[in-house]
Amino acid sequence: MIRHLVLFKLNEGVSHDDERVLAGVRAFQALGDKVPEVASWEFARNLSGRPNAYDYAINTSVADLDALRRYADHPDHLAGVALWREFATWVIADYEF
Repeated sequence: MIRHLVLFKLNEGVSHDDERVLAGVRAFQALGDKVPEVASWEFARNLSGRPNAYDYAINTSVADLDALRRYADHPDHLAGVALWREFATWVIADYEF
């Protein structure tokens, strides 16, 4: 299995109630049910208020690297990424478990 972790940081001046953020949140909340390769899906806003904290996180798993590639290329994933690119940056870690 492959764990796919993504941490999102909103750009300077962008708030959680920004309509673009709300649209991005809706897109990623629904993504786990739309991509057949996803074995488990969690997407949530970070509860930490610390200055170095990221704002949102994805914690998902897929069967293998081929499934991860299919997930990454899925049209609904690409559409969500396009939304988030407008107002956030992110870091990714993929590892076997």
